[in-house]
Amino acid sequence: MTNQLPDRDPEETAEWVESLDALIREQGTERAQYIMRSLLQRAGAQSVGVPMVTTTDYVNTIPVDQEAAFPGNEEFERRYRAYMRWNAAVMVHRAQRPDIGVGGHISTYAGAATLYEVGFNHFFRGKDHPGGGDQVFFQGHASPGMYARAFMEGRLSEEDLDGFRQEKSREGHALSSYPHPRLMPQFWEFPTVSMGIGPMNAIYQAQNNRYLHNRGLKDTSDQQVWAFLGDGEMDEPESRGLLQLAANENLDNLNFVINCNLQRLDGPVRGNGKIMQELEAFFRGAGWNVIKVVWGREWDDLLTRDTDGSLVKIMNETVDGDYQTYKAESGGFVREHFFGKTPQTKDLVADLTDDQIWNLKRGGHDYRKVYAAYKAATEFKGKPTVILAHTVKGYGLGPRFEGRNATHQMKKLTVEDLKDFRDYLRIPISDEQLDADPYRPPYYHPGFDAPEIAYLLERRSALGGPVPERRGGHQAVDLPDAKSYEVAKRGSGKQMAATTMSFVRLLKDLLRDKKFGNRIVPIVPDESRTFGMDAFFPTAKIYNPKGQNYLSVDRDLVLAYKESPAGQLIHPGINEAGAVAAFTAAGTSYATHGVPLVPVYVFYSMFGFQRTGDAFWAAGDQMNRGFIIGATAGRTTLTGEGLQHADGHSPLLASTNPAVLTYDPAYGYEIGHIVRSGLERMYGADSTDKNVMYYLTVYNEPIIQPAEPENLDVEGVIKGIYLLAPAKIDGPRTQILASGVSVPWAIEAQRVLADDWNVSADVWSVTSWNELRRDGLAAEEEAFLNPGQPARVPFVTQQLEGATGPIVAVSDYMKAVPDQIRQFVPNEYATLGADGFGFSDTRAAARRFFKNDTHSIVVKVLQMLAARGDVEEGAPSYAMDRYKLLDVNAGTTGGAGGDA
Repeated sequence: MTNQLPDRDPEETAEWVESLDALIREQGTERAQYIMRSLLQRAGAQSVGVPMVTTTDYVNTIPVDQEAAFPGNEEFERRYRAYMRWNAAVMVHRAQRPDIGVGGHISTYAGAATLYEVGFNHFFRGKDHPGGGDQVFFQGHASPGMYARAFMEGRLSEEDLDGFRQEKSREGHALSSYPHPRLMPQFWEFPTVSMGIGPMNAIYQAQNNRYLHNRGLKDTSDQQVWAFLGDGEMDEPESRGLLQLAANENLDNLNFVINCNLQRLDGPVRGNGKIMQELEAFFRGAGWNVIKVVWGREWDDLLTRDTDGSLVKIMNETVDGDYQTYKAESGGFVREHFFGKTPQTKDLVADLTDDQIWNLKRGGHDYRKVYAAYKAATEFKGKPTVILAHTVKGYGLGPRFEGRNATHQMKKLTVEDLKDFRDYLRIPISDEQLDADPYRPPYYHPGFDAPEIAYLLERRSALGGPVPERRGGHQAVDLPDAKSYEVAKRGSGKQMAATTMSFVRLLKDLLRDKKFGNRIVPIVPDESRTFGMDAFFPTAKIYNPKGQNYLSVDRDLVLAYKESPAGQLIHPGINEAGAVAAFTAAGTSYATHGVPLVPVYVFYSMFGFQRTGDAFWAAGDQMNRGFIIGATAGRTTLTGEGLQHADGHSPLLASTNPAVLTYDPAYGYEIGHIVRSGLERMYGADSTDKNVMYYLTVYNEPIIQPAEPENLDVEGVIKGIYLLAPAKIDGPRTQILASGVSVPWAIEAQRVLADDWNVSADVWSVTSWNELRRDGLAAEEEAFLNPGQPARVPFVTQQLEGATGPIVAVSDYMKAVPDQIRQFVPNEYATLGADGFGFSDTRAAARRFFKNDTHSIVVKVLQMLAARGDVEEGAPSYAMDRYKLLDVNAGTTGGAGGDA
């Protein structure tokens, strides 16, 4: 800070520094902080240019005289922490025996055990705590440590530990590799493992807690969210990209704990730099409270005696690659290469042995330092807190593991490693026991009558029960009245309405339902007006914990923008990743809080599954429930926007997620039945598979929405296909299967075939190609596993029984979407779609270009009928010329427009 300016009066400078030293000595660091901040504030007011301090020295943020006293029994806690570290390592080692070899990670938990155990013993509240339970996002690679603690608590058995990563072969005694709620639904709450999704979801979980509180749905004022992260993981864009939300909304219920072991999976995070300093600057700049826990208590005396700052200077200048090397070497090496850099620092440790130098711990391994940081974090008001804890990866595992580049991939220990680790942890297991079977070293538990285990259980009881724990019970849900769906059945009369608007009208009536409406959480990333959802602004209002403290420019309009702390609509801004995180927090509130919410995330074109597919996988793992609405869907309906907005593939991406049910409805009444079925499946009393997400594609192209037909095949709507328009004439037979926006094209093709070619076509509305395929594959699987038994006929095959003639299947997506059901259709089958890149043009031109418009359907039908001899051989060629099928300017399918 001073090397850019000359010191014109060193004597006066020394007097100022001496005064500050005296202030700290006589009144403590807290008073010194106040004086320094007052001077900085005054300097700013006087236009004295003082640089913003984004990083501090490479020392602990909390001075020794401000550390909270550690309240626990450190000896007991150290003792059973050793047992857990042993059992965690042994569990992974046993899973690597030759006949199993499923892997695991030893070193992450070994280095982070103190960070977790301070939390478990003093901070993490279980679900039975009077103030409600905390939400804890555990670092995925540290999962063996959580299993080891659950074993000490009696929640898991030795047989369970031996089922690590063997989820089918050890069913009933199996442990998932990482925190997977879907795989262990009574244990894990939140799925994590890098990708940046854990940090992102933790931020929005903290927001959701405040949302529930501000809307009066649950008192969450005493609950904290903890996210345990790796310093390498913080390089993921999602890990850092949403920090501003936590600061903007003053989420002081949120704590990040970043395990700064300075290593990625393959080497240093910042070999030539300092990741803790980088993260400190980044978080402070984003508006967070930053607490660094760099050095353990053994360094306190050295830093006190470092009167000229030589030691701190070396700490500041030493890069991470060197810090990693020091912990892979020896005390003598550290004496020579670290302290030996200056005569002053060499003298500081002159009276220490090499072993004492080696035992100078890093802050993340010191109970007292970590406790002080956690206590300060939970008591800090107005900002979220990040704790940067300096640790060593593989801590205590011995020289072959500690700090090594390859330590993340090292999954088993030699007998000598085991013996050294046992000695280090003081585990009462003999050499004979370890020599007996190198692949099965014993687990250790001192028994539940041991005083340290009694203490462990007492601490968890005082904090409200075990963590992690997931509970699926929740408040009873009164589903919407039937009248809430009437608007969907009525159609649009003479008015043109896109299916987007049909959905929004239905949602508006569901929001009005007195018993159910307050459970709906609309989530829209800055496209509400595009979707017609600005109608919700004045009534449901936009959630903002600070309210609306400005004069709205559109305050005189009926649909004025209105923010409120009790607002129902979540508006993440131009932020699809944040929207999915909000969707996940709301959609799992039934389990995390026992308060069911139904999130309705409306996204624009392909910016859902294409952009945030990983986050939807995490949502599926967390057993999310809710509705995903792909608005302005299809490759040719939003043609004014061009290539990046032309969605021809999202249903295929969605099909890869087992938790997602994908629908492509054509009409409002179909939407009504699908939404009703979805709500009944998620929260109906008779439902057995509730943990699903419904993805509905809706379109921006206005059409006349028909009223619901009499005797509608509702089962067909829900399962994926029903006969919409039977043929009106007798003639050569064909079947047209269409979905979504292409259904009106099929209806028009039916008319053209009848009027121009005397061809009889049935039109089927396919509401879900994806679900038809899943049903078909399930039927095949059932037949495969039950040889000799009558095979179940797939639903699509049942529906098309008796439907004669070739089939043309069409959608506004790539041909692979309708092609999903080909193997279950007995008829000759052809698909039309929109393969390739999108572009800007009129809807009619785009559809003619892709050959999925009305006349393309007609020509394809004629080709298939001609091949069978049902129409004249030259009919297809004549039709191509007649309709100018190769001329994009001759297209007539669809209305004008194509903008948002």
